Amino acid sequence: MIIILRPDASEQDAQEILQKIDTAGLKPLHMPGIERTVIGALGDERVLESLHLENLPQVDMVKPVLSKYKLVSREIYAQDTVVQVGNTPVGSEQFAIMAGPCAIESEEQLLETARYVKNAGATVLRGGAFKPRTSPYSFQGLGVEGLKIMSQVGKEVGLDTITELMDVKDLDDVARYISAIQIGARNMQNYTLLKAVGETQKPVLLKRGLSATIEELLLAAEYIVASGNPNVMICERGIRTFETATRNTLDLNAVAFIKERSHLPVIVDPSHGTGVRTLVSPMAKAAVACGADGVIVECHRSPKESVSDAAQALSPQDFHNLMQQLAPFVTASGRTLAEVARAS
Repeated sequence: MIIILRPDASEQDAQEILQKIDTAGLKPLHMPGIERTVIGALGDERVLESLHLENLPQVDMVKPVLSKYKLVSREIYAQDTVVQVGNTPVGSEQFAIMAGPCAIESEEQLLETARYVKNAGATVLRGGAFKPRTSPYSFQGLGVEGLKIMSQVGKEVGLDTITELMDVKDLDDVARYISAIQIGARNMQNYTLLKAVGETQKPVLLKRGLSATIEELLLAAEYIVASGNPNVMICERGIRTFETATRNTLDLNAVAFIKERSHLPVIVDPSHGTGVRTLVSPMAKAAVACGADGVIVECHRSPKESVSDAAQALSPQDFHNLMQQLAPFVTASGRTLAEVARAS
């Protein structure tokens, strides 16, 4: 429920109502605004109704939150959330660029790729230390050693870092070495994992499941926020459809829809969304046009040597070209790129 206070309501009035909600066993939310204060109450609405808050003189209106996802809904928070990934603000006027290899293969490989993407304009280095692979015989990643490599490379090059977390047992290590945690498509509904990252304050990039609806995606985000971590970014990475021409179908409808319904920033992954190198650039441009807050792109120093996802990985020159082509689209959308991208 949302409780809207009268314009003349004091801070003490708000605190008294918050206390009533808390004492009743509900979760209170305090949202002071410029003109008036809004209070949220999450939990059993029957309990809230029994408080009869609408009868209090300082209350102007009480209305229900209709969406199933409460904390990530614009019904609760109308303003856009900006998630700070190290020094990179995601959801701000700056269009976020995350780039790097699918998998961390060696320090040399990651360092060389990191320098390329940094020079072209990326501010966040992506790379997998733990790799969820369909085949048990495929490269599974370097594990904790990969995290250490990424941490060192990020510091040396001057990039924030993001990597995928697959298991709760690795959470402490990932949180120790990396700027932001990625929850992959296969784990979008791993609620134990979602609750665990929700108990940290680390930024989380939540990827949409292969066949997940938008509502299921937002409810997965709700798990993280409800567990205490508001630093959530949604990632549209394509869904599985009957179409076989591309790896997935990149659902850009979802970007505009989520931005309308939720205050969380939205990142688009045109690499996994298409699985085709030549389609990454046009889909990245489309992501800007439909309101995305950034993109996450796979780039490898030598794609033909990549141990995973070679078909969709951009070469350093491809990535440079992408950044050059993306710049006017970002400008037209009213956003900016990092200084290095505009200067190159």
